[in-house]
Amino acid sequence: MNKRKVAVLGPIPRDHIVTHNNEVIQKYGCVTHTAIALSNLLGPDDVVYPVTHIRKSDEAGIMDLFSSYKNIDTSYISSEADRGDVIQLKFTDQNNRIETQTAFMKPIMPEDVKDLLDCEVFVCVPVTDFEVPLDTIQYIKKNSDAAIVFDAHGPTTALTTKGERVTKFWVDRDLWLPYIDVLKMNLEEANCSWFQNEYTLEELRQNEEIALEQLPVFAEHCLRHKLKSLFVTLDSRGVMVYTLENDQLKQQLVPSVPVAHVVDTTGCGDSFAGGIAFSLLLAPEDPIKAAQYGNAMGAQRTQGKTFDVFKSLEETQAILDKTYS
Repeated sequence: MNKRKVAVLGPIPRDHIVTHNNEVIQKYGCVTHTAIALSNLLGPDDVVYPVTHIRKSDEAGIMDLFSSYKNIDTSYISSEADRGDVIQLKFTDQNNRIETQTAFMKPIMPEDVKDLLDCEVFVCVPVTDFEVPLDTIQYIKKNSDAAIVFDAHGPTTALTTKGERVTKFWVDRDLWLPYIDVLKMNLEEANCSWFQNEYTLEELRQNEEIALEQLPVFAEHCLRHKLKSLFVTLDSRGVMVYTLENDQLKQQLVPSVPVAHVVDTTGCGDSFAGGIAFSLLLAPEDPIKAAQYGNAMGAQRTQGKTFDVFKSLEETQAILDKTYS
């Protein structure tokens, strides 16, 4: 089998987390979830390339974290600019949290990925709107045959000058869509990505999640702007998958992988993206299989505080067989 290569673009923030159970967790997040989830699914001869900028003070800890994963190549993790994310997360319940960011990474530019254009998949998991710019996505699409998986968490999140992480409208959405193959988001991010011509002030105050009846309309808009598939996660219910078949909108709910007890949901979306990326290597034209792998990796992420929660391909396949057979 040929060596399979996947690049993961985004921050490795130093996260300080207070869970919904009031437990305190400190760890490196975002790209680490995606990369390690992929590492466990891929073979020893395959390669995962995290691409990011970090602080010099975090370099030793990050390199030590990845050192036990032999198929993760850390050559594209750079501390040269000495800039990386630092984020504090306080969960108000299992799925909602208050976020503060006190340090900011250098954006990932075309120069950072120019030697990785032979990768089969690029997974972009920005958490704030500056980390993976449109220029970089356009460069990859123009110079590579790779599939691009993109998380809408980045362009729907902004920072105030007080470090508050706040949601924002993805106003330039249609400039991005032609360069993305698979777009994933949750209901709040979908709401930030689908907006009216004009709002009343009262509508803006109440504007939190997209109305479910608007999801197909939004999905068809995205797909007709060259997106191949849209995944909208519905928390414990699963994920809605939208595609065009014979020029008609197709939608399907893929139920979640059930878990008995949730420890920590931080990184579930990043892990979900890793599952999608792996599935694209196996069956690039099967979005339902991709959603199943995404659900499996997201469910695994909820089961503990460390990266030991991620299972091997064989164990993950057993979970999928039990859930979806």
